[in-house]
Amino acid sequence: MPRHLLLVLEGPLLAFGGEVVDARGVVGDFPTASLLIGLLANALGWRRGERERHARLQARLVFAARIDREGERITDFQTAQLGKDDRGWTTSGTPEERAGGPGTYAAPHIRLRDYDADKRVTVALRLDPAGEAPDLEALAAALESPARPLFLGRKTCLPSRPLLGGLVEAEGLLAALASLPPEPAVGLWRILLPATEPTLLGDERRWAGDLRDWHSGVHGGGRTVLIRHLAPPRPDAASDDRGQAAEAGTCP
Repeated sequence: MPRHLLLVLEGPLLAFGGEVVDARGVVGDFPTASLLIGLLANALGWRRGERERHARLQARLVFAARIDREGERITDFQTAQLGKDDRGWTTSGTPEERAGGPGTYAAPHIRLRDYDADKRVTVALRLDPAGEAPDLEALAAALESPARPLFLGRKTCLPSRPLLGGLVEAEGLLAALASLPPEPAVGLWRILLPATEPTLLGDERRWAGDLRDWHSGVHGGGRTVLIRHLAPPRPDAASDDRGQAAEAGTCP
């Protein structure tokens, strides 16, 4: 059976970036492919300029995401009076400098940023082809001992727990997700799946603009995904029944 890597994305604030318009930084319900690639690349110690590495890893990525706890959507109104000599913090340790003439800094910088507070999402991913470097074992090792600090969307969104949920062998993405159920399971799970997965009655097909063109440095691509509502297995269900039910999209 294929091996899958499990991630648990949980923190006081998460920001799964959406399509930004002007000064409004919106977020989506599910992590994007580009977010996961950036997270894994940061753990591996890759630099942003290593475009081919990022692009190849994104092309190999196959993943599903399950919302275990919805959290609360909040909007932060931010203002800052910035000067030319102000410096920005970066994970590389090198301060980020600013450019522009004196008039650039005459007015405060105003923006809105959305966040999800107290949210938890489980991700199951595999790589195709599996034997190419980096493999899942290399990714798991990097997440256990990351080369740089990791964050969940924005630098202020620090995880509240280790991200690595383990490596599992499972017949598919749903079975891999079912191997790490939330405690306690509340209501229906909302799950994002690749459009290549078998479709069930009630699945919603949605366009996700979550692919980054790593060569140009902008988000310039997307894909069709499935959104599925799935009842969690009963706490007293046998583990075998749980895996079969998750794979079939039903509750035992």
